[in-house]
Amino acid sequence: MNRTVSIVITVITVLCCACPGFGLCIAGIMGMAGVPFTTTLGDQSSTAPISTPLALGLICGSLIMILIPVAVGFFTLRKKPEAAPQNFGGPIPPAS
Repeated sequence: MNRTVSIVITVITVLCCACPGFGLCIAGIMGMAGVPFTTTLGDQSSTAPISTPLALGLICGSLIMILIPVAVGFFTLRKKPEAAPQNFGGPIPPAS
């Protein structure tokens, strides 16, 4: 794979996964701290803290979303080992 394509794929995964993941992480941390969230549905509004299991779920989900671009970057940008040339069926080189 071309290195430029690998960089573009990594940047796209950062924008699609890591950026929303950081937002979810902030929301989860705020939920664990007890900061109330305001929700609006139509003309009604309510303010209440989110539950602890939901906050933990947001944090865990955000960590997975942040790790996806790290894994994509690792697997696309790493140097692949060179394959050793195989000499099947040919003469065996002399031992030195």
